[in-house]
Amino acid sequence: MQARLLLQDGTLFTGTAFGAEGEKTGEVVFNTGITGYQEVLTDPSYCGQIVTMTYPLIGNYGITRDDFESVRPYVHGFAVRRYEPVPSNWRAQYSVDDLLKEYGIVGISDIDTRMLTRIIRHHGTMKGILTTSSKQVEELMEMMNDTTIAELRNQVPMTSTRHVYSSPGNKERIVLIDYGAKSGILRELNKRDCDVVIVPHDITADEIRRLNPDGIQLSNGPGDPKDVPHAVNTIAELLGEYPMFGICLGHQLFALAAGADTEKLKFGHRGGNHPVKELESGRCFITSQNHGYTVNEESIRGTDLEVTHINNNDKTVEGLKHRKYPVFSVQYHPEAAPGPYDNSYLFDRFLEMIREHKQNHPEQPRQVVIAAAGKGVR
Repeated sequence: MQARLLLQDGTLFTGTAFGAEGEKTGEVVFNTGITGYQEVLTDPSYCGQIVTMTYPLIGNYGITRDDFESVRPYVHGFAVRRYEPVPSNWRAQYSVDDLLKEYGIVGISDIDTRMLTRIIRHHGTMKGILTTSSKQVEELMEMMNDTTIAELRNQVPMTSTRHVYSSPGNKERIVLIDYGAKSGILRELNKRDCDVVIVPHDITADEIRRLNPDGIQLSNGPGDPKDVPHAVNTIAELLGEYPMFGICLGHQLFALAAGADTEKLKFGHRGGNHPVKELESGRCFITSQNHGYTVNEESIRGTDLEVTHINNNDKTVEGLKHRKYPVFSVQYHPEAAPGPYDNSYLFDRFLEMIREHKQNHPEQPRQVVIAAAGKGVR
């Protein structure tokens, strides 16, 4: 079956369909990872996007549920150079084609993904429509134009949990605010025996206080941080009360809450090979990234924020800390392992910050987590 990808600028790619039949509009982006396509497909931060993989062979090791980053994929489409229908891996449970069909996601293969990537790099990310139908290009363009920007935004409510639930541990209690959290964040906290309480994106500051956390984890998530002003307000209200650690979208929300500003990147950072420099040590880390927005460095001036990390490619802000409060954040994903595991030290730093904070503040009596939150368990 034939599939077509039409870009907003009129460029048309015609290839072979795999996955589900139908059509979907989304923001067309590219990921430079050589491996990790199933983590990409199940990363909630890709909600609303048609993802192009720059590595030419996709599907060769199949799909394994244990490697999912969320309960389901949220991408709107998947574009590859060559799709391998018969995976070869002892852990594979089924193919990429099976996964896309299960969740109604259209895939396209046998297209020039190098050309598509160059277009995005030159012009920036843009809307596209991916279809297996025989509709005329003019009709597809009209359908794409009728899809408003608003329909491709506000994805945080689509990917966040709707209820409070817990992942018990014996050490520090961490409230993980789910803006579209990857499972890797919870795995890192569980690995350190934290008592994790996962809460919805729209939880209030008072509800968090009733959970009596030792620290607050601000998760990753999709879209523009300015689309969730309630999250910014909640973080701003809690600054100084609890240690916080923000990742990706959580990093941007923390910056907004502290008075800085964010802006859209031309084509974003998506892949597992982005070099980031830690300014204090001068050390360079290879990081996994997935974001289309960044903190504007000029806007940090006059705030209580300090830049801790920068991107070695384009010098954008990759990390922040608060000068007065025990809060820090990174734009990249320390819970991901793009080869090295070096970046997981940030979770240890977070717990050290919590312990230092607790030494200076008397322990409060623990409350029953779910009852105190007044919400049901997922």
